[in-house]
Amino acid sequence: MTRRSRTPAAPLAQRDGIDPVRVRLPADPEGAWATVGEHLVGRFAGAVGAGRVAAMLGEGRFVGADGPLSGAEAYRPGMYVWFHRDFAPEVPVPFEVGVVHRDERIVIADKPHFLATTPRGRHITETAVARLRRDLGLPALQPAHRLDRLTAGLALFVVRPEDRGAYQNLFGGRRVRKEYEAVAAYDPSVALPVTVRSRIVKERGVIAAHEEAGEPNAESRVELVERRGGLGRYRLLPATGRTHQLRVHMHGLGLPILNDPVYPVVLPEPAPDDFAAPLQLLAKVLEFTDPVDGRALRFESRLRLERWPDGKTSDQ
Repeated sequence: MTRRSRTPAAPLAQRDGIDPVRVRLPADPEGAWATVGEHLVGRFAGAVGAGRVAAMLGEGRFVGADGPLSGAEAYRPGMYVWFHRDFAPEVPVPFEVGVVHRDERIVIADKPHFLATTPRGRHITETAVARLRRDLGLPALQPAHRLDRLTAGLALFVVRPEDRGAYQNLFGGRRVRKEYEAVAAYDPSVALPVTVRSRIVKERGVIAAHEEAGEPNAESRVELVERRGGLGRYRLLPATGRTHQLRVHMHGLGLPILNDPVYPVVLPEPAPDDFAAPLQLLAKVLEFTDPVDGRALRFESRLRLERWPDGKTSDQ
């Protein structure tokens, strides 16, 4: 039995809570690259320009297992190279990431509105995982699931890489009870409580998900908790976790969540975030049995929706 070689540890520390990029030099049967630098220029010139790649080599930004690379090193298939990308400027999200619970295995965070859970697209350093790594001094921290960028509330992060699979399987196996709170219009003609089952489809590159005929793949229970004039406070209990599921189901009931920039109307993209008008959707409760020690755990968000503040003036 052949033992797979172990990938060496990154010689570069995280920057702003983000791991360095790791590339492995591919096989070169035709001898296309005499040096490491030739390969790196050919590989990344299309993205950042040949001049920028050369400048990064000159600055020692590309690093091998034995230290910075000049680019003149002989090409070796299978060699690992690490570097940090140049991050585009990001608009800071002016809200803190709260910590509801922390132990040796998990962190339960209160993610604010507008902050992505993980790096993606235009949001890299302004993400919950990057901030928590920096703030808590936990460079190996990883999310066990993803909470939409516009949704606030509870998200579970795993401290040690070896534990991540166990907690991810809780969500993949639907063994986590999740409770959300939303503020939307009150309509006496909508009979509640109701369990909504439908087929939701989210296409790559399309902002809005949509419902279509077919076998249901999404289920949500919607309950009216209380009303104030023309507004209602709703408890949402998803049994599945499709992208935008609760927003789609509330829209389908004729009760779109307040300040939703996608349902019922998709606002022009890319639009700057209006920090004064957050989506009125909060991941309020996470409840599960710890897969490592069998503890029954329940966590509740300390945030409040600003349109239903309960004596507070904002959701922070």
